[in-house]
Amino acid sequence: MEAMLVTLNLCGAIALLLFGLSQIKSGIVEAFGAGLKSYLAGGTRTGPRAIVSGFGVTLALQSSTATALLAASFAERRLLDPVKGQLVMLGANLGTAVTAVIVSLHLGWISPLALCAGLVAGRGSTPLRRGGGRALTGLGLLLLSLELLDLAGAPLRSSAALGAFIALLDSAWIVALCFGGLLAFLSSSSLAAVMMIASISATGGLPPGLVLVLVLGANVGGAVPAVVASLGSSPEARRLTLGNLLARGGGAAVALLAVQAAGPLPAGGLVPGLPDALALHLAFNAALLLAAWPLSGAIAAMAARIVPDAPRPPEERPLYLAEDLLGSPVMALAGATREVLRIGDLAERMLAVTMESLRRRDPARLEEVRVLEKRIDHLQQEVKLYLARLLGRGMSDAESRRAIAIIDYAINLEHVGDIIEKGLAALVAKRARESVHFSEDGYGEIMALFTLTIDNLRSAQTVFSTGDLELARQMVETKVEVRRLERSSAERHIDRLRAGQRESLESSSLHLDLLRDLKRVNAHIASVAHPILDERGVLVESRLRPATQPDPAPPGRRDGLAQPG
Repeated sequence: MEAMLVTLNLCGAIALLLFGLSQIKSGIVEAFGAGLKSYLAGGTRTGPRAIVSGFGVTLALQSSTATALLAASFAERRLLDPVKGQLVMLGANLGTAVTAVIVSLHLGWISPLALCAGLVAGRGSTPLRRGGGRALTGLGLLLLSLELLDLAGAPLRSSAALGAFIALLDSAWIVALCFGGLLAFLSSSSLAAVMMIASISATGGLPPGLVLVLVLGANVGGAVPAVVASLGSSPEARRLTLGNLLARGGGAAVALLAVQAAGPLPAGGLVPGLPDALALHLAFNAALLLAAWPLSGAIAAMAARIVPDAPRPPEERPLYLAEDLLGSPVMALAGATREVLRIGDLAERMLAVTMESLRRRDPARLEEVRVLEKRIDHLQQEVKLYLARLLGRGMSDAESRRAIAIIDYAINLEHVGDIIEKGLAALVAKRARESVHFSEDGYGEIMALFTLTIDNLRSAQTVFSTGDLELARQMVETKVEVRRLERSSAERHIDRLRAGQRESLESSSLHLDLLRDLKRVNAHIASVAHPILDERGVLVESRLRPATQPDPAPPGRRDGLAQPG
């Protein structure tokens, strides 16, 4: 019965430790998430800055796994160089070791203060106060869990079972290494695993050599959750987390061989006032940083060989983004323009297929829409990354403005693809699935707006490639006309509802949703004209009339119903 009570107390203390860590992480993300991302993204230009960035983000998040996943998201978008990514992880590993030392400095008296302050701050209305309050609450729970962990482990000091288990592990270091790794993997935190090992070693029954083996296992096991979490990500993201596992695993193997060759570690405290587990954890990660820093390129190359680039269909590869043209901004911008025009052609094809599916009530054709949207996503990402590299080189103001305009149009086309796939295509599929019938007038209005939208996209392609001022003016005027058409069609649809037309009653929600999504598509299409008109000084920022003018009658008001503009 006593053994069960000790086990329950230990499990409860460990659960509170993990919960406190999760609260700190989620609170910091809520309060400073965007700032942390900017700090990590902007702090990786050089090797030392990459290490400091990983170290700082881990100190804030209290989790090298969270830092790994954040860095992997940048690597996936090719915003983080593979070598710099490995340096970020080396800094993160050291950060989690320093965190373990900080939280062990007998700061239990801070726990009630942090809990009270967190409760008060967490009642705030801003993300900064709510997140900061949650982080303070997590800190208080973390420190409290360490006190409980120490109290729960007190009965183990005289436990014969623990002595037998320690003797077993001390005679089988490979088993001990796996046990330490399992602790870290199950808790998804090398910090939590090392704190558990430190608590057990506080009984005085663990030899320093066994403590080192358990700590090495915890370091290796702590890298596994990030690898598992990134399995469904791109090869770039998987390489970063795998490289960190390779670095930790290789470092652990070298450390294990070195200890076996050098003989047993000295008994007694390695660092006065610091548990052996934490001292060894800090020493290992500091040594790993110094040893693996010069080898970061080799580690990244090894990870790239293990996780090669996934084969991509030819239609998903960029055709005009040549790397050798980056030295010539004019040629590079011309290639990027041709690539974005290609994206526009894919968006036009999506509209045409969706319109044809609506006409024929054939949802099977909509599978092509999903495939085309995926291609648009890939290509617009390639364009953004290509121009981001180009913007880092010497360019004139006009060339920089053109690069930004290309990126802006590519992003708008990606939004168009999203609206077509998740909005229009889904509505068309719903109509076929539920056998919804439009009224003759309603169907004609929708098809007319579809046709106008395709024509507008073709005009946008011309405006984008030629920069024609007059055509750009027409694009903006057409956007206003689309808004009027959408409003008048909605009004006529309401009139048909009042008249009790069966088809209008049946298709009411579908009709209005299709109009709304087509208007949204046109708004993104018309944005291609904005840079051209803005550069010529003919674009105003607001559609509001000056306050000195009298308010006109609300537009779109019919029979007491006001329609949105």
